[in-house]
Amino acid sequence: MRPKPPLFRGASTRAWTRRALKKTDGAIDLSKPALRVLIPTLALLAACSDPASRSQAQSIPDLAQPTRKSPTDPMSMKASFAPVVKKTAPAIVNVASRRVVQRQQSRDPFWDFFMGGGGGAPRAQVQGSLGSGAVVRADGVIITNHHNIENMSDITVQLADRREFPATVLLDDPRSDLAVLKIDTKGERLPTIAIDDQEQLEVGDLVLALGNPFGVGQTVTNGIVSALARTDVGAAEFGSYIQTDAAINPGNSGGPLVDMDGDLIGVNTFIISRSGSSSGVGFAIPAAVVRQVVSTALGGAHSVVRPWLGVRGQPVTGDIAKGLGMSTPRGVLISDVYPGASADKGGIKEGDVILSIDGQPVNDEGGGAFAIGTHKIGDRVPVVVRRGDREQTLTVRADAAPETPAKDERTITGRNPFEGATVLNLSPAAAQDVGADAFAGKGVLVTKVGQGFALNAGLRPGDFVREVNGKAVNSTADLAAAVRGETGTWTVVIERGGQRISARFRT
Repeated sequence: MRPKPPLFRGASTRAWTRRALKKTDGAIDLSKPALRVLIPTLALLAACSDPASRSQAQSIPDLAQPTRKSPTDPMSMKASFAPVVKKTAPAIVNVASRRVVQRQQSRDPFWDFFMGGGGGAPRAQVQGSLGSGAVVRADGVIITNHHNIENMSDITVQLADRREFPATVLLDDPRSDLAVLKIDTKGERLPTIAIDDQEQLEVGDLVLALGNPFGVGQTVTNGIVSALARTDVGAAEFGSYIQTDAAINPGNSGGPLVDMDGDLIGVNTFIISRSGSSSGVGFAIPAAVVRQVVSTALGGAHSVVRPWLGVRGQPVTGDIAKGLGMSTPRGVLISDVYPGASADKGGIKEGDVILSIDGQPVNDEGGGAFAIGTHKIGDRVPVVVRRGDREQTLTVRADAAPETPAKDERTITGRNPFEGATVLNLSPAAAQDVGADAFAGKGVLVTKVGQGFALNAGLRPGDFVREVNGKAVNSTADLAAAVRGETGTWTVVIERGGQRISARFRT
């Protein structure tokens, strides 16, 4: 039996093609065996070929510019991914981070229980993280994931040629799970990868994922774009992810997802899997967010300020659509509009259905936040809403979230029920910073609970402090004043999940 011709192997495919086109008595052999070889080969080449297309990526000064010059021969690219890999691989890096923590060493639990011991002496323990990244500017600017370097003190970047450099953090953005690093190259220009946020991605496009899975070394996997604009997945609260079936495993985080031009179209960030390894459901942060974070870092800022629409709503379901007289369920039904926010100033009202923002269909709150959040502050953004039986286009100015009242974050000390708790005055801007709901209410919000009485008292992040010993608490200054006295008995009222809880404590 004649073996089947291999796919994506350039030399072997060409050999089979030549064999299929062999001449017999001066004519091309079009026998059935030859056609069985020739037709699949030509179909494969034609299906993937788009030689006339041009890169749509915009440029940032000093960053590598996307190009469609590689591969130069469409047929050679379709026979192998090697030209794309050769272009991108030199810009891929490994990101290793570590920190030293003090851990209490446990002695015999029976001894501790009966003798009242507190465990052994603290002992230093090293915690580490291993991920990937990509060089986006030749002087050593690198993009990676926030979770690769979160709370880490020492960060080391290993280049593709295995040289290692200490790295500093230019910008860390937990909301998008991105971080921008910088290494000192002593003037050397490094290979880079271009950020392509203008490419019109489509489901089914071929993509490659590059990184360092499980620490085994640089690895390339291929797949397709499985879905776009996934907003109901992921831990980051600002995201509209590219879904791919290209294998992404632990260690791939922070590595690029690239198109067939060798440009970065996303940063691999997480997977959904029951085993912890790739099951073909991986997600990447889109290039538009990557460019926003990198541009902010290169501009000298240490945090990303994004526009905030200032609405709360719910996806339009089939039942809601029928009630509103809509032929199909689409959009977000607005239930609340924050006073003075972008939506309020732009004329969006409760009961409106937001259908699209800047031409992007919106079907949940996350999609709306992403659509306006990738704009620059001050941009004027068209928003299509359905009001009653009519659709209309409103123009909304992309403003930052209001910062009033002032954040005034502080950690409470002293012998009181809030000892060890970190609190702040909640505003929309503060809510964005800590991942809270800006519509949850006004007042003093608990953001962290460290060691102290507050931990034993059961205080939790997200609690609002409403009263202390009968006195209303409207600001962190009110709370600091209320706990300043040496009272031994405390009556505290907090709000949790919309319900008020009252408790008495002795300190």
